[in-house]
Amino acid sequence: MRAMDAAPDFSGEVLVERARALQPLVREFADRGDAERRLPLEVVHALRESGLFRIAVARAQGGAEADPRSQILAIEAISEADGAAGWTLMIGIESLGIASAALQPDVVEEVIAKNPEVVFSGALNPLGRATPVEGGVRVSGRWPFASGCQHSDWFWGQCVVQGEAQPRLLEVVVPRASYQVVDTWNVAGLRGSGSHDVAIDDLFVPDRFTTRVSYERLRESGPLFRMPIFVRLAYNKVGVATGIARAALDDFVALASKKVPRAMSVPLRERQHAQASLADAETRLRSARAFVFETVDEVWQETLAGRHASAKQRALVQLACSQAVSACARAVELVHAAAGTTANFVSSPLERRMRDVHAVGQHIMVSPAQVEPAVRVLLGLESRTVFF
Repeated sequence: MRAMDAAPDFSGEVLVERARALQPLVREFADRGDAERRLPLEVVHALRESGLFRIAVARAQGGAEADPRSQILAIEAISEADGAAGWTLMIGIESLGIASAALQPDVVEEVIAKNPEVVFSGALNPLGRATPVEGGVRVSGRWPFASGCQHSDWFWGQCVVQGEAQPRLLEVVVPRASYQVVDTWNVAGLRGSGSHDVAIDDLFVPDRFTTRVSYERLRESGPLFRMPIFVRLAYNKVGVATGIARAALDDFVALASKKVPRAMSVPLRERQHAQASLADAETRLRSARAFVFETVDEVWQETLAGRHASAKQRALVQLACSQAVSACARAVELVHAAAGTTANFVSSPLERRMRDVHAVGQHIMVSPAQVEPAVRVLLGLESRTVFF
């Protein structure tokens, strides 16, 4: 079913159910994605058709404009099946959703509204150089970590404008034919996300395909687009981590019920160390996940009421998100260790969960480095970061 064909039911709740329904297919292709270092096209096609990439797109442009909780749950569901697929979906959701509210209306209509299966990739770090010329800018640059760039239809990259007295940033939106994918994604974790570099060399980009993303400059005015931008860029990463961790704990339960360790006559689940490890892991995962939903829901309710989230509320979201990703990594570590040597084999799902969950925490928006700035705000100090 095409996303736009299902317009009457195109809601966050429906999309979460679609994500859960896709889990068997995503699991089926997870090994291939890991081996090929990109999301298999069968999975890409299914995600396009499901409408999941449009969960954060403005309703006026044919999207769901779903609440944050629905976004997290949908990403979490796909990440349970495969962390790399969940990560790639997450980046696509963020890029397409914010672009739908930042681009000029005629461009959004042309590129997004009329193309229900369009996919964006993006890298909002200012590694491009944009030189103003008549009617637009000439752009050169190279952006790493462009997850999903091989299958995306458009790339959205941030640049520093050249030749002006005051430095400023802008973003450019370019079609797949206008950028080069540089094969750099030779990594351990989230291998299937295809997070290669994107390169652009002296490309003319018309003014209408440029944006300036900030709290005040989004063209859409719905509550999702009034949310603090860095809150949005933090909470969806959590969905990837909690999905991976949930799957790892479930994998461990399945393993513990059948594996009989050496020198034992009963399954692993009878071992006290295995029981204690699972108890610790479940507590860490569920507590961290609840903290994220509590803080994100609070900011969402403030936004729905027409108020701006306070510095403390934004700091608590950041604290919750960074700590949740760390908690998920520790939860996976616990069951990975309790599983014994079985988890070291590539054939064990725990082996990939371990690699993938640690890669999530390396992203700047949910890294442990964000804990100190958040706590500074709680103590009445300046955060010393641009994020909140």
